[in-house]
Amino acid sequence: MSYPARRQPLTIAGTALLAGIAPIAQADALTPIWSFANASINYLDWSDGTERRTASNAAKGDFFYLELEGGVGFDWGEFYGFYDTENPHNDTLEDDTRDNRRSAAKVTSHLYLGETPFSLYFHVYDFRDYGFNSEEQDRIAGLGYRHTFPGGLWIKPFLGKAWVESGDGGYDGENGYMAGWVLGYDFEAFDERFSLTNWHEQTFARDDDHLRRNYVNGPAGGVGTNGAAALWWHPTDAITTGVQYRYSHNKLGTADDYQNAMIYTLKVNFL
Repeated sequence: MSYPARRQPLTIAGTALLAGIAPIAQADALTPIWSFANASINYLDWSDGTERRTASNAAKGDFFYLELEGGVGFDWGEFYGFYDTENPHNDTLEDDTRDNRRSAAKVTSHLYLGETPFSLYFHVYDFRDYGFNSEEQDRIAGLGYRHTFPGGLWIKPFLGKAWVESGDGGYDGENGYMAGWVLGYDFEAFDERFSLTNWHEQTFARDDDHLRRNYVNGPAGGVGTNGAAALWWHPTDAITTGVQYRYSHNKLGTADDYQNAMIYTLKVNFL
């Protein structure tokens, strides 16, 4: 009996061929399409207005921080993350000798939904203040989208459900929703390479208990704004330097007051 080609039984040679292809296919799935990694030193300078407005409302002070940052993309998804250590040079910077070191870490991912521009979006942000023995972790799960415009501008918006887990005395549980995006644009000027980037997060419908317990002069407003816009200069492949405008409202432990800062950054790119 003859068989249609699509039903032809596997021969020993065919079986061996497929056995050889399987590891190759698996390796291809784990082969990055793009990747980057860098280490940076940063100085965050809060505006005078912010320091005045927050003096008794989760007071803000200027600080240095070190950061490791990286990302990787495959044909099925992409991942991004960073780890910051703030005030690493001095564990007793405050007048009351309280430990002034802090850390922040973030991981985001887009898991692509087939050949569409949509994705499953996941996001975890973890912040720890060792002087106050406090911590908070925000988790987001939802949908993302990816688009590159003809001129080279790219944007990746997302919308997701939010959960928060705080330390002792804080709030744990569902915490409304988060919408936001990251975007970027590369360009050349004066024979030099530059790029513009922006990350933005808008939280809304947050839990009343969280807004009351996790802010110094709570309750904070139900809508929170958080983000930064940056201009980067790439003088060489190994070096990137830039300036960022940092902004927030009803975030960072401060209820109601707007906060803004400039961040000055020097990166060493090693991937």
